Amino acid sequence: MVHPRLKEITDRIIKRSATSRQDYLRRMKAQHTNAPQRTNLGCTNLAHGFAACPAADKQHLATDKQPNLGIITAYNDMLSAHQPYESYPEIIRETVRKIQATAQVAGGVPAMCDGVTQGQPAMDLSLFSRDLIAMSVAVGLSHGMFDAAVFLGVCDKIVPGLLIGALSFGHLPAIFLPAGPMTSGIANDEKARIRQLFAEGKATREELLASESASYHSPGTCTFYGTANSNQMLMEIMGLHMPGSSFINPLTPLRKALVEEAVAQVVELTAQRSTPTPLYEIIDERAIVNGVVGLHATGGSTNTPCTLLQ
Repeated sequence: MVHPRLKEITDRIIKRSATSRQDYLRRMKAQHTNAPQRTNLGCTNLAHGFAACPAADKQHLATDKQPNLGIITAYNDMLSAHQPYESYPEIIRETVRKIQATAQVAGGVPAMCDGVTQGQPAMDLSLFSRDLIAMSVAVGLSHGMFDAAVFLGVCDKIVPGLLIGALSFGHLPAIFLPAGPMTSGIANDEKARIRQLFAEGKATREELLASESASYHSPGTCTFYGTANSNQMLMEIMGLHMPGSSFINPLTPLRKALVEEAVAQVVELTAQRSTPTPLYEIIDERAIVNGVVGLHATGGSTNTPCTLLQ
């Protein structure tokens, strides 16, 4: 049973966005086919698209009978939240080969962290980077080689940019794979104590840095419920993560198992399998409202509506 107030708000959004939503659905349906995307490519185009693949993958891609996943990755090893993604493409490739599918990295997108750039001139690039990420997604998926998309990215502007780009290719099934939060470091009270001592001139820069490093100390997203972790929660509520996957720590057996299950699931959503489900059928007004409700109910980041839902 939907709360009357919630239904009223949802109906109002549906009415207000009817024209733009219908235009979007028209464009997605025009691109959506029940055949592999690469059947639209000429032989020269296709040969370019799989030239570097192993022989067995080439055979699958040449027959058009098996799904091919496009991986969009925000991996870099400077940011803790994205460092775990280094191993994901190979895990994905190994997983889908077992179920008669293939996967290729379709492209990379930039990923920056407000925690590094805060107070620095580079922070002016933060919100701008969201649109650059969306455009980078479009470039990666524009080749027509892919039957579904897998998105690797977390943090403030990266998930919104990935989602904007994904929705532009909403005729494809899509799944987002979180990397998970880092384990807890020192207690907040201890970190605050050292910061206070430093402000009073009673602790050195070396002591302050040691304290900060003991707090923010390993692969994964921030240990607090900020925008990065709020984004992961929203993706799960909106149906773009495997249930229960958002807050499992990186580099653990359960995290690897969730990655494997997620890509197996998105393979089943392709046109070549029994339950084809493009992204545009998942993300609608109700999904957006669910995300907003989840954000409020969990006390998530106030920055999220600006970056993800704007």
